[in-house]
Amino acid sequence: MASRPEHPNAALLESATKGFGFLFANDIVAAKEHFGGNEDPFHLMGLETASRKYAKAKTKHPHHLHSKYPPGMEWEILNADAVVLLGLTNALSESYMGYLQCMYALNNAHSKFTKLYKTVFPNGIPETPLLIQDALSPSSSSSSNSPEDFLSSSTPSGSSALAPPTLRNKASFSSLASVSSVSSGISSSAASATNTPPATTPATPTGALTPTKGSFFSRWIGGGPTSAAAAASEPSLPLHHGHGHAGLGGGHEPGGVVEDLIVSGTAFGFGLFNLVFSLLPKKVQGLVGFLGFHHDRPLALRALSLSASNASKGDVHGVFSGLVLMTYYGVVLLLSGWQADEEGIVKVYEGVIDAVEKRYPEGALWILNRAKILRMTHDPDGAIRVLKDGLRPERTHSFAQADMMLYFELAWTLLAQRRYQEAADAFLKMTELNSWSHATYYFIAAGCYFSLGNKDKAQELLDAIMKLGDMKKVGGKDLPTEVFIKKKLEFYKEKQTRRGGDLAKYVESVKISPAEELAIFWNTHARIHASTAKDHIKEFASLTPRLSISSPELEELSPDSKSGPTGTPIPKSSQPKILDDLDNPEELAVRSLLLGVCHKTLNSYDAAKKFLEDAVGYHEKGVIKVNTWVGGVAIFEWGVTEIREVEWRERQARTSSESSKSASDDAVTPTAFDEEYWKTEWDQALTSASVKFDKAMSYSPNTVDLSSRLDSRVSMIRDEVRAKRDKLGLKV
Repeated sequence: MASRPEHPNAALLESATKGFGFLFANDIVAAKEHFGGNEDPFHLMGLETASRKYAKAKTKHPHHLHSKYPPGMEWEILNADAVVLLGLTNALSESYMGYLQCMYALNNAHSKFTKLYKTVFPNGIPETPLLIQDALSPSSSSSSNSPEDFLSSSTPSGSSALAPPTLRNKASFSSLASVSSVSSGISSSAASATNTPPATTPATPTGALTPTKGSFFSRWIGGGPTSAAAAASEPSLPLHHGHGHAGLGGGHEPGGVVEDLIVSGTAFGFGLFNLVFSLLPKKVQGLVGFLGFHHDRPLALRALSLSASNASKGDVHGVFSGLVLMTYYGVVLLLSGWQADEEGIVKVYEGVIDAVEKRYPEGALWILNRAKILRMTHDPDGAIRVLKDGLRPERTHSFAQADMMLYFELAWTLLAQRRYQEAADAFLKMTELNSWSHATYYFIAAGCYFSLGNKDKAQELLDAIMKLGDMKKVGGKDLPTEVFIKKKLEFYKEKQTRRGGDLAKYVESVKISPAEELAIFWNTHARIHASTAKDHIKEFASLTPRLSISSPELEELSPDSKSGPTGTPIPKSSQPKILDDLDNPEELAVRSLLLGVCHKTLNSYDAAKKFLEDAVGYHEKGVIKVNTWVGGVAIFEWGVTEIREVEWRERQARTSSESSKSASDDAVTPTAFDEEYWKTEWDQALTSASVKFDKAMSYSPNTVDLSSRLDSRVSMIRDEVRAKRDKLGLKV
C-alpha cells in the first residue's frame, strides 16, 4: 500500500516543536530566534501571538488531505489553547476578580473543547490513564504509551487490554489523585477486557463542564438538550480514502505529527479546561453551576495523562500536560493536608517527571518538580541541593521566569528548615527576578530577620513595604497577600501604640514571626522534620502568657530557657516589661493554631486537637477582629488532624499485628487485625472531619483574608475523603 502524503503543515509543526524544545531546555534565546523565523500560528504560539493568525489560517486549509480529522482542526487546537491559557493566567491572581475573568475565558472555550472532544474521542477516555499504568505497573512498557496507540486500541476492532471496559466514560467523585483503586483494578480490568463487548456508542464527556439537559446556559450558547436532534447537528466526521476515524470503526494507521497534535492537544486542552474549573473556589463555581455546568476532575486528569504519555517524544502538548499534572499533584501533596493514597500520588508524580526530565535534563521546570517531590517525601535537604544545583551560575542556559520559580521554592524550603538567613536572601532575590509582589517578599524576609533577632533589619524591611506606595493590583483589586500584609502592619502599629512603645520601632510589638504566620497559608509546617517542629514549639511556648494546655513535647522543654527563637539573646525593648508578649486574642489564637499544626506534624494528636480547638474557640467567641482567617484554617486543620490520627493509629495496629504474627509460636496467640473495627473508626473520623470542613467554609466568607486558598484546600481534601470512602466501601 502506498504511504499517505505528508500533511502540508507537518514540517512547520516539527519546526515549532523544536523551538519549544529549546524553551523546555532553558535555552530561551534560541527559542525566541527559532520562533521568530516563521509567521505561521505554530511558531507564533511560542511568541504569544497565535490567536491573531488563527482565523486567517483556518480559511487556507487544503481540502485534499488524507487525514482522519476535518481539515483545519490543528488551528482550532491552537486557538483553544490560547483561550484556556489566558483564563489560567487570570486565575493566578488568586483574587475573585481574576477567578471571574478566568471563568469568562473558560466559557468562551467551552464550545470549542466540547466539539473537539466529541470528534477526537467519540468513545471517551480510558478509566485508567496510560501514564498512571506505567507508574503503578513496573512491568508495563512505556514504548507504546502514545495517543496514537490509545486511539488504535479504542477502535472496536482493537485488541488492546485497554479496550472497552476502560472506555466507559463513568462519572466519578473520587479524586484521581488517589489512585489506590486504580492500581488495584488494573489487572482485573485487563483480564476481563476480552470478555466485554466493545463500546460502539460515541461517548460525550460525562459531567465534564457539559450543559445538563434543558439548562438555560446550554440554550444560550446554542446547544440544547441532549437528544437525537442535537446529536444529528454535530458535524459529520469524514473518512478519507478508507482510513476510518478512530473509535468509529474501520482501519487505523499511525498518524503524522499534525494528527498527534490534534489528539494530544485535544486531550490537553479538555483536561486543563476541566481541571482549572474544578480547582476554582466553590463560590466562583457556584456562579455558573446553576446554569447547568459541572466539572469532572478525574476525567480531566485522565485526559491530561493521556496527552502526557506522548511527552517523551517531545510533543509540545504532551510536555505541557506533564507540567500541568506535576503542578496539580504538587499542590495536592502540599496543600490538601492529607491524601487517601499519598504513596500512589508520589509514584504517579515521579513517573510524570521521569518521562519529561530524561528529554530535558537541564529544564528548570523539571528541576523544580524534582525538588518538590523530595520536599514532599520529607527530604528537604535533598530538595535544597537540587534547587541550588539548578541555579548554579555556570549553567549553559537560563530561563529567568523559570529561575524565579526555583528561587521561590528554595526560599520556602529554607524557611521550613529554619534556615532564616538563606531564606531571607532568597525572598529578597525574588524582588530582582519579578514584579509580582515585592511587599510579600519584604514581609517574609522581615519575618526571617525577626527570627534571627535582627529587629533593626526587620524594621527596615517593614518600612520598605510602606514606601512602595500603591501595592500590586490585579483587575483593579489588591493582591490577597497584600491585603493581609496591610492589616498586619496596622495591627503591629496599634499594638505598639497601646503598649507605649516607640512607633518608629513597631517591630518590637511583633512576637510571632510574620514569615511563620504567612507560612500557614502555604502549609509549610506540615512536612518539616520532627526536630524543626520541636524548635517551633519551644519558640511559641516561650511567649507569655504561659500555656494552659500541656503535651509531652512541652514537658520536655527546659523551664529556665531564657533564649530567643533561635538561641539569640532577646534584645532590649522600649516597652514596659510587665506586659505579656501576646496581649490580645488575635495573637493567642495564632499561637494556638501554630502549636496545633506543629503537634500534628509530630503525631501528637491529642495535644494538636486541644490547641486547634482553642484557636477555634477564639473565633466562636467573636473576639477576633483582624485575624479573621484563623477560625476557618484552625477548624480545617482540626479535621485534618482527626483523619491523620486514625490513619496513624491504624498503621500502628497493623504493624503490631504483623510483628506478633512473625514472632508468634505455639505458646503465643498473635494479635489479630480487626478490619471491621478500623472501617468503623475511619467512618467516624471521615464524618467528623467532613463536618469541620463544612464549618471551615462557613467561617471563611469572601471578606476573610486569603479565603480562596482555604476554599481550594477544602475542595481537594473533600475529593480525598470521597476516595477513601470509595476504597473502604463506606457510604458518602
